[in-house]
Amino acid sequence: MVLLSSFLVASATATMASAQGSLGTPFPNCASGLLAKNQVCNVTLSPPERAAALVAALTNDEKLQNIISKSKGASRIGLPAYNWWSEALHGVAYAPGTQFRKGQGEFNSSTSFPMPLLMAASFDDNLMEQIGEVIGIEGRAFGNGRYSGIDYWTPNVNPFKDPRWGRGSETPGEDVLRVKRYAKYMVKGLEGPGPERRVVATCKHYAANDFEDWNGATRHNFNAKVSLQDLAEYYLMPFQQCARDSRVGSIMCAYNAVNGVPSCANTYLMQTILREHWNWTDHSNYITSDCEAVQDVSLNHKYAKSNAEGTAMCFNAGMDTSCEYDSSSDIPGAWRQGLLKAGVVDQALKRLYEGLIRTGYFDGNTSTYANLGWDDVNKPKSQELSLQSAVGGMVLLKNDGALPLRLSKASKLAMIGFWADDAGDKLSGGYSGTPAYTHTPAWAARQLGYTIKTATGPVLEKGSASKWLASALTAARDADYILYFGGLDTSAAGETKDRMTIDWPTAQLDLLKQLGQLNKPIIVIQLGDQLDDTPLFDSANINAVLWANWPGQDGGPAVMQLLTGAKSPAGRLPVTQYPANYTSLVAMTDMSLRPSSGAKASPGRTYRWYPTPIRPFGFGLHYTTFTPTILNSSLTSDITLTTTNILAGCTSSHLDTCPLPPLPVSVRNTGNATSDYVVLAFIAGEHGPKPYPIKTLAAYTRLKDIKPGEQRDAKLEWTVGDIARHDEQGNTVLYPGTYEVLIDQPTRTAQRFVVSGPEMVLDKWPAPPQ
Repeated sequence: MVLLSSFLVASATATMASAQGSLGTPFPNCASGLLAKNQVCNVTLSPPERAAALVAALTNDEKLQNIISKSKGASRIGLPAYNWWSEALHGVAYAPGTQFRKGQGEFNSSTSFPMPLLMAASFDDNLMEQIGEVIGIEGRAFGNGRYSGIDYWTPNVNPFKDPRWGRGSETPGEDVLRVKRYAKYMVKGLEGPGPERRVVATCKHYAANDFEDWNGATRHNFNAKVSLQDLAEYYLMPFQQCARDSRVGSIMCAYNAVNGVPSCANTYLMQTILREHWNWTDHSNYITSDCEAVQDVSLNHKYAKSNAEGTAMCFNAGMDTSCEYDSSSDIPGAWRQGLLKAGVVDQALKRLYEGLIRTGYFDGNTSTYANLGWDDVNKPKSQELSLQSAVGGMVLLKNDGALPLRLSKASKLAMIGFWADDAGDKLSGGYSGTPAYTHTPAWAARQLGYTIKTATGPVLEKGSASKWLASALTAARDADYILYFGGLDTSAAGETKDRMTIDWPTAQLDLLKQLGQLNKPIIVIQLGDQLDDTPLFDSANINAVLWANWPGQDGGPAVMQLLTGAKSPAGRLPVTQYPANYTSLVAMTDMSLRPSSGAKASPGRTYRWYPTPIRPFGFGLHYTTFTPTILNSSLTSDITLTTTNILAGCTSSHLDTCPLPPLPVSVRNTGNATSDYVVLAFIAGEHGPKPYPIKTLAAYTRLKDIKPGEQRDAKLEWTVGDIARHDEQGNTVLYPGTYEVLIDQPTRTAQRFVVSGPEMVLDKWPAPPQ
């Protein structure tokens, strides 16, 4: 979202400020003083009326100073300055509008959850809402304490279709349904049950934003060429959930252009689709630019002749505030030249301040959330939830029977690798704050009373591991088990940095080869994004592989709980693990998803279209075995189904949200360990436009703590939209045909049903301007 170097500078500045004891500006004083005279303080008026009263009291100069992220307020009428830019991707995080106290004292830390990709691997919607609630509570507490604003630029809901994307772990993965559900429950948790919002959440980055810098193209100058079918079916579906269905408080427009028009100057995206088609208008919700994106319109996209013209284009298209460090837009110039009109400025300000009014920002102690403070941060239940989410998301990718470890108090463990005992930022991932603590795997093993020896190892280095070999062998020679903590850290990928390859770093493979010669069990625990794990899967010396992504403040205890069998792994891959040569087959700038032939042939993207993964989306091993069975229902029984009677009785104005009869599935634990089980229900079939997807996730749920021999029944909720497809014009269509329900990955059981009747358009997609 920001230039990384600038973001780090901003973080350091915030830390220095907090070390000096300075706080952000106070909330407005509506009890006495200048602002109390304004009707914005009159709680008997509606939020639009209150916002209009405030905006009407501002001079033109004051108005122009308040449509940027670091708004100056208006001291003349008692309106304080406010920084709209706070971050909370997986916990309250550093940002220009967010401070952390340095050292001991209030607001010196926040709960650090796993990165969203690992959260999503749990396939646990209730867990997502609980995490969102904790982050929202802590975010509001920081705001009340004047350490941040009370609107947060999270969640990131861009689908993660390319394994090289540096920011992919900020997202919940590659599948549209998974991303939509994550958005739904995270926004619900962050903003609260209403009617007053706990904080304002922001879904980002709208739209088709999923790479940083690749072969000369950057997010600041890239034009994403996207078909209407892919745009409606894939890139915009999560934002439909945010805007149309969840009514999120804010949306962030992206750096890149979409089909020739910069996102933040794109009337089709922001007005035609977002505000008109999805009717995202009921709370005058606001759109912020990504940071410095307004300047990109003229400087990098060359879409405007000047910064002033580009600035006006963005506001006229529907953007309401420009995120920037200093003055990267040209609002004064756009105003002086008559390109930016008073009505557009007033509308933007009303949207912005109505958003704050709906959080109780102007209401003092009468606000619903005014009592949240430092006592609500880092609570024991929040810390337990962070640990639970790390355990629930980790995915077991290989196991020859070595796990769970058979340990006694006399067991000796070699814990080798760059993050085995690194209590710095290795566990956190990007967009982090200061965690309450960082518990490493070595820390957790010591707490359990095991005898351990540690040695560090390479990260991205190529070639020989000779630099690390001696200390690693010293640690490993007397050990009963070798636990290798490898993979990637944030130096491999992140904001502004995509990966060029998805191979394992050769120095790490060399170290593992040398350790393998000791003929001891080796367990690899993999940090970071997916790599091609073929060398590990093919090696007889590697007994198990556990993917941990970036697991947050309790990543160490989470790993040890799973390795020792105190907990059982049940996470599923939320992305495809591709072979290393995939990076030579598909350009990052190719936005198409379906396979193609010819000069620019593509094997396809994501599990829906790519047929030969190393490990597929939805893959995950257990310490036990399960037998799922699809039970008869009104959908899968022998009754005649038509496109008409499926929709009969539905009163929703959005037909794609009409519920289908719940899908009943029974799951029996046929093994010897208590474990969770994620039920994944895919749909396959030859209906709708060619090519046909291999399969599509249509429903899922997570069943908890199924005991050996126990049978558990579940009813999976799904909608008509979950089995529909999109045509070439972007319309959502329910097609007649034979549908097959496939349970689990790989498929464990299947059942067919037939839908007859005419095609039914569930949602007619708006045509773009000619």
